[in-house]
Amino acid sequence: MRKRFLALIAAVSMVVAAMAPAVYAEETEAAVEGIQADADFYAKADLKSLDGKKIGITIQSLQNAYWAGVMSALEDVLKENGAEYTIVACDDNSSTQVSQVENFISSGCDLIMIHPSDADAVEDVAMEARNAGVKVMCWDDPMEETDADWVLDNTALGRAIGNLAGEFINEHYSADNKAQVALLGHPETKVLLERANGIKEGLEEVAGGNYDLIAEQDGLEANKAQTSMETILQAHPDCKVAVGVGAGAMIGANEAFMAYYQDEIPEEVGVITTDVTKQQLNSILAEEACRGIIGFEGSDVDTATACASMFALILADEVGGHIVYRQVAPVTEENAQKILDEMY
Repeated sequence: MRKRFLALIAAVSMVVAAMAPAVYAEETEAAVEGIQADADFYAKADLKSLDGKKIGITIQSLQNAYWAGVMSALEDVLKENGAEYTIVACDDNSSTQVSQVENFISSGCDLIMIHPSDADAVEDVAMEARNAGVKVMCWDDPMEETDADWVLDNTALGRAIGNLAGEFINEHYSADNKAQVALLGHPETKVLLERANGIKEGLEEVAGGNYDLIAEQDGLEANKAQTSMETILQAHPDCKVAVGVGAGAMIGANEAFMAYYQDEIPEEVGVITTDVTKQQLNSILAEEACRGIIGFEGSDVDTATACASMFALILADEVGGHIVYRQVAPVTEENAQKILDEMY
C-alpha cells in the first residue's frame, strides 16, 4: 500500500508544477507580474559579489527547526563569500522586528532581509531603509516597500499539501471508511492561515467524501503540535491523519502518534506537511508516521544558496521583477536521503 502511495508522487509533482504562478492576483484584482525561480534564475547571481557587503537578517523565530537549519546553512554560504552579516529573530513580535530593522539601517547595512511577523507592521521601516539607500528583501509574506519579495503562493502551497495528503487518504480510506483528519495550523500569522485554507481546498479536491476534518488546533512549534495532537487523540482516538502548515506540525504530530501506537505505526497513519528538516527526513526514512512533505528548493544548503543568490541579484539590480516565486516539490522516502545529505 505504501509503495502505491509513492507511485502517485509523480502525479502530485505535476500538480505542484502547475500551481507555480506567473502572476500573483492581489485582493484589488490588480495583476502583478512575478518570476518563477529555477536553477537558471539563480545561476545568474555572482555570490562572490557579496564580499564586503553588510547584510542584516531578521526572521520570525529560530525556535522553528526549519529556520534554524536554513539560517545555519546561510551563515556558512555568507562566510564563504566574504559577507558581513547579522541574523536575529524577533520571536514573532512586530515591535521587536521594527527595532531590529532600525538598528540595521543605523549600522550601515547594504541589504536587509525581513521575514515578517506582520508584513503591514514593517512596511514603514522598510521604506525608511530604502530611502536611506539600503536594499530590502522580503522572505515569505509579500510587501510593497521592498526591492524584491521571495515568496510562496501560500494558498497554492497549502493545496499541494492537501493534494498529497488526499492521495494518502484515498490509498487507505473510502467513503465507507472515512479518514479522521486533524489540521495543525497557526491562524495568527496571515501566510500560515492562507496555507491552512489551501490545505482544506487540496484535501477536498483529491479526497472529498473520503475524510472528515475533525479538529483544527494550533501547531506551529513542535512541542505545541505534540500537545495539540495528544489532545486530539484523547477526544478522537480514531484520528489517523494529520496535516499541517510547517515542520513543527509534522514533528509534533509524529511524536504524538509514535507514543500513541508505541512506535508501531500502522500503514494507514500519516502526517503530511511542508518545510524540510533533518528530523522530518529521518522520520520518513524510518517509516514513522511522517509520509510526505511539500518541500522548497531542496536541502538547507540548496535553500541557503538560493537565498544568498537573491541577495546578490538584488544588490546588482538584476532580479528582473518585484516578486520571485520559490520552487516547490514533493519529498518522500524516494528522495529524502539525497536531501538529508545536505541538511544541517
